[in-house]
Amino acid sequence: MEIAFGTPRKLPNPTRLPGRVVVLDVAFAGVTGHGFEKITEKFLQGLGSRLALWVDHHDHERHREFASDPRFVLATKAEHGACPEMIDAELVRRTGPVDCIVCHNDFDGLMCAAKWLLGGVEPYPDADADARAIDTRMGTPSPIAQLIDRALRARPTSEMLQRRVIDFFVSRLEDKAAEATLREAEAELRPVELETERAARSYRVYPSRVTRDVAYLDVSRGYARLDKTDLLLRGQKLARVSVVVDEQNISVAAAFDSGLNFLELFGLSGGMPTRVSLPRSELDDILSRLAVDFV
Repeated sequence: MEIAFGTPRKLPNPTRLPGRVVVLDVAFAGVTGHGFEKITEKFLQGLGSRLALWVDHHDHERHREFASDPRFVLATKAEHGACPEMIDAELVRRTGPVDCIVCHNDFDGLMCAAKWLLGGVEPYPDADADARAIDTRMGTPSPIAQLIDRALRARPTSEMLQRRVIDFFVSRLEDKAAEATLREAEAELRPVELETERAARSYRVYPSRVTRDVAYLDVSRGYARLDKTDLLLRGQKLARVSVVVDEQNISVAAAFDSGLNFLELFGLSGGMPTRVSLPRSELDDILSRLAVDFV
């Protein structure tokens, strides 16, 4: 079976995908900038009747338009912290034969692909729980899940590594060559972590009339490669919300169980309620909506 990788804003060309296609853990593109029409809808039109199933757990206001179509199994992040738990043997059986999987290129997206290849069965005991812990950043993943997550964070754009992760899952963690590749990649994360730790020391905490407090950090200059996820989590240890600004983007994050919804606060349409990324040009508006008091 062919496997292709995608993100909400970067989907493969549907004309190059063979036969019936399942899409796993890929969110609909946001409505902002007509992203849904330009990306998701165009992709759906390209697949047409060849779309066998779309399974996703990211909030999006357009979900309700597909509620009556059995090919779409859609949930919110609150309903399912990670996507693999939405895939089981009955879903795979009901969908029937497929020729291609399109999956998100992160831990739970790759596990979704592996579960599909395994007929809807977890690649190892408590794999779904590991995916939930990593995608929500709550709880403690198993050591092997931490290895895979760290390897992917070290090489976030490596399609070769992503395929090795799927190989490792499908082998039920028995593929030693794949494991060796993962350990080699994981070792590359250490200098990134050290630089991230250095950057985090520059966080400043300010009061917020909306979220109580905000940990704010500008990393536009003076730093080598950073781990954005780790950096945001470090900020959340200091305040309820962390805001990281780089040369192009603003990242805003809070704990999965914080009760905050940045999609509503910032007028966005799809994604994770507790983690969003916006253009740097919107910084003043974002800080205004957060009601940050720079004192």
